[in-house]
Amino acid sequence: MTHYHLPPKIQTLHEDIFPEQLRYHQRRVSIEKHFTFDAAHHLHEYMGKCHNLHGHTYLLQIEMSGIPDPRGIVMDFAELKELFENRIKNRLDHQYLNEVLPPMNTTAENMIVWIWEELEDALNVQFGDRGLRLESLVLYETPTSCAKLRREWMINE
Repeated sequence: MTHYHLPPKIQTLHEDIFPEQLRYHQRRVSIEKHFTFDAAHHLHEYMGKCHNLHGHTYLLQIEMSGIPDPRGIVMDFAELKELFENRIKNRLDHQYLNEVLPPMNTTAENMIVWIWEELEDALNVQFGDRGLRLESLVLYETPTSCAKLRREWMINE
């Protein structure tokens, strides 16, 4: 029979731990959350199957960084989800990308830069005073094919 340890008492704020102890450090830390959306597109000037109209279940990995707040939280994962849904998913999910994105070939390489710009703009508008930074994005078009983008590439190039 397996025995599980049960704590004799659940930790209580202001008794066992105090608000000034909730944030263990003041170092920049990154968090990451993954999201999916489904969309159709086709590529121009491409001599392969992707020249034809087809669809993908895209997987987007978003990495953010910041200094934890007094609770020890960089950004609530629910806030990140809301940011993604409002700026990306609501605009791209179950859409024909060639129609809803700015004029571009709808490659993962082009889309990831547009996604970066949208998320960075939303961060500045909604969370500008919190020092949050978009650090990296990975956009999977298929389970084995993706485009990556890092903060330093957007700054230095």
